[in-house]
Amino acid sequence: MRLTVFGATGGTGAHLVRQALDAGHQVTAVVRDPARLPLTHASLEVAVAGVTDPGPLRPLVAGRDAVLSALGAAGNKTAGIASAATAAILSAMSAERIRRIVVISANPVGPVAPGESVVFRAMRRALLTALKDVYADLARMEAELARSDADWTALRPPRLTDGPLTGAYVRELGANLARRHSISRADLAHAMLDALDDPATVGKAVGVGG
Repeated sequence: MRLTVFGATGGTGAHLVRQALDAGHQVTAVVRDPARLPLTHASLEVAVAGVTDPGPLRPLVAGRDAVLSALGAAGNKTAGIASAATAAILSAMSAERIRRIVVISANPVGPVAPGESVVFRAMRRALLTALKDVYADLARMEAELARSDADWTALRPPRLTDGPLTGAYVRELGANLARRHSISRADLAHAMLDALDDPATVGKAVGVGG
C-alpha cells in the first residue's frame, strides 16, 4: 500500500515507518524535523509540514491507500494537537477522496473494562485528573472521526513501553481490555498496520494491550 504516516518521529511513529517499510509498503513520513528520522529507504519519502492546516496536507495524502497518525500530546501543556491535527488531516483526506485512517487514542478515553481491580480504578481516576486536558483532546479527536465520512479506527492503548515487537498483544473491538495495562510501542505500531485492511475495525475504537 501507499501510506502516509503523521507523527513519524515519535516513539510509536518511528516503529510504524520501519514496520511499514519492512512489510513492503511505500511510506510518506510527515515530520517537523527530518533530522529526527535518520532512516533512508527506496520506498520512503520524508515530507516536512505542519499538521493543523489542511491545505499543505492535501498533496501528502493524495493517491494514498491509507493514513496513519501517531500524533499526541506530551502533557497538558501541549494538549490540543491530536484533535486539531486530526481535523486538518480529515479535511485533506476528504478533499482528496481518501477514506482510510488509523489513529492512536488512549485507554482512559473509554470506559473502564469490567473486571478491573479497585486499585486500578483509583489509579485511572488519578491519571484522568492529572492529564485531563490530554484525554479531553483525545475525546475530541474521536468525536471528529465519528463525525467524518472517513473509514476510521482509533486504537486505545494502555501504558506504552519500549519493549520489543512480540505480536502477542490482544485487542477488543469497541471496548477496553481488562487487566492488560501495558503494550510496547512496537506492538502498538503492528496493531495499527494490522487494522488497516481489517474491515471489522472500521468505525470503532479498539482496545489493545500486551
